[in-house]
This record gives sequence, C-alpha cells and structure tokens, in this order.
Amino acid sequence: MPATADSLTPGAPADVGLSATALARAADLLTAAVDANRISAASLTVARHGRLVHRQAFGRQRPEAGARAVEADSIFLLASITKPVTACAMMLLVDRGLVSLDDPVQLHIPEFVGWDKAKIRVRDILSHISGMPDMLPQNTCLRQAHAPIGRFVDGAIHTRLLFRPHSAFRYQSKGILLAAEIVERTTGMRLRDFEQQEIFGPLGMGNSFLGLQGHAIEDLVWCTPSMQQSADAARWGGNSPYWRDFGCPWGGMHSTGPDLAILLQCLLNGGTYGNTPVFSRAAATAMVSNQNPAQLESPWGIGWALRDSRVWSFFGEQVSAPTFGHVGATGTVAWADPVSGVSCVCLTNQMDEGGALLRRVSNAVAAAVVD
Repeated sequence: MPATADSLTPGAPADVGLSATALARAADLLTAAVDANRISAASLTVARHGRLVHRQAFGRQRPEAGARAVEADSIFLLASITKPVTACAMMLLVDRGLVSLDDPVQLHIPEFVGWDKAKIRVRDILSHISGMPDMLPQNTCLRQAHAPIGRFVDGAIHTRLLFRPHSAFRYQSKGILLAAEIVERTTGMRLRDFEQQEIFGPLGMGNSFLGLQGHAIEDLVWCTPSMQQSADAARWGGNSPYWRDFGCPWGGMHSTGPDLAILLQCLLNGGTYGNTPVFSRAAATAMVSNQNPAQLESPWGIGWALRDSRVWSFFGEQVSAPTFGHVGATGTVAWADPVSGVSCVCLTNQMDEGGALLRRVSNAVAAAVVD
C-alpha cells in the first residue's frame, strides 16, 4: 500500500526502516563530487513515512574564497523542477472548475491558431505531446536583449508545431510556458504571486519562490563550480540578475531540499499536508499518473515525470514504477516513491556526467530501505 503521513517531522533512519549506512554512502558520493570540483555545492534531503531522516549539505554557496558553507536549507536554482510546480498551479484551477485538462488551449488563448493548434488540449502541454518546441528559435536573442516574458509568450503562441499533436513525445518548455499563461489569464495574477499565495504559503515552503521575489543573488547558491563567466553569461546566463529574476515557468524557481520534500509529501498524502488540503485527491492522483497514449511509449504525468519516462527521470533504477519527480539542468533531482514511501531531493549546482551523479545518489537512497 502507498505510504502516507500527515506532515514531515524529524526522525532517525532506523525509525522508518532506512539504513543510516546506506544514506551515508549517498552522501559520500556528493562529498567526492565536491572534492573533485565536479560540483561546488549540494544538499541531500531524504524522508520516509512523513519523517525527515536525512538533511546534509556539501561545499560552499559560491565557488570563491571565504564563501559561506552550504546549509541543508540553502536555496538552489531548480531549473526544470520548476515545470511540475507550474503544473501544480494549473491543477488548482482544475480543482476549482476554472479550467479543464481537456479544454483546447485556444479556449484560454484565442490567438493560439494555425497548423494543428486547435487540437492541442491543456493536458497535452503538460505531458509533452503537444508538438510545441522546447525552446524558441529566437531564444538566445531574446535573452541577450533582456526581453520580458511576454515576448517569449508571444513567440510560443505564434511558433510552428514540430509535429501533429498526440502523435509523438518531445520534451518541451514552451508548452509549459503556455500553461503558465493560462494560469495568469485565468487568475489575473502573476504566476509567481499565485504560487506563493496558493502553494508555497499554505505548505509552509518559506524558502521557495519563482524569480527572486526580493531575494539577493548573493544569498543563493551559485550555478556552476566556477566564478568565471563569459560576458554573455554575466548578462543573461544562469547567475545573471536578469535570468534569476525572470521567473520562467519552465526553469526559474528557487527552493531547498526540505521545502521540496514537503511538496512531494503533500502529493504522497493525496494532496494534503498536515491539516492543510492544497490539492484534491483526484488532482494529486492525476498529476502522478500517466497521461499519454500507450502507443507513444512515453509515460508522463501532469507536469511530473515517472520512473519510465523517456527523458528527465534520473531517479535511478531501484525505485518502483509509480515513482514520480523531475530533474533540472542545474544538477537537481526530486522524486518520491509511493510504494516505499521514500522521497529524495538532491540539489547540486552543475549537471554531472549527463546526470550520472544524480542517478547514483538516487540508487543509494533507494537501497537504504531495509524494511
């Protein structure tokens, strides 16, 4: 049976049937990666059955002399773990009867026309079968010009599809951008403010925010294990003020391991955390269930990847099939296994060896289950 709990409370690994020795092996992998300068910062958070049993930090927040050490609740740029959180915002509208997953996107964005766009449903832009591209052809030029997000939205609305909707799977950030646009048009709020009010606030995720929301870059973990940057990177790269505050709904969220563990536990609980219902049980179940046609052989939830998703799972090979989560290009992964009740959040500041480090850490955490 799926393991659930009301809220996360501190505990020891042995209290919930986990091996402290195995968790130490997972931590040793991150220590070694820092020592080898493959990454310069990391945090590891593990929970089971609602007990937070491992919180550990590695390295320094900035790769420069005298920088302060990373703490277990240091704030990282999540990159694409942002996507399922955008989907969570959409599901709140579904719960409230404001949007249906089977609505045509055109119903909410009437100017989204041409080619086969009339066939694209809200569900499709959240499970990567819409035909939308990952990035716009003008992506780099827009970032170089410090374009506002509205320019990206306009580009996504008018871009050509890569294939007929529902005929193939292709990971795509621009579909997620359209989902965010629907949330903003429906609520009349910026996505970052809606998420703060309706998700982060109610769940007590006090160190989570889209964009900067008044936070200083100097207080956040630096992306990449080097302070050296090209002129372009300094202007519009992952550590630039422009990009950190841009708040792109496909990759601009900041958070911590413990905060993400709360969100994962909420979904394991069927949408409730503690005494706080955030999502309906129906919405929580749908988000972590395959939405794509079987013939595509590309399972994906609503925003959330599944263990057998073709790309961006990186949960290792030892979790159960219903395991859900996401990975981020900055070197981050968060997953929860409904069968074992284990959740794991590993945040680093550099994707290492095509995600091998994240998979190895995930495998070590999954192997910690002893009963």
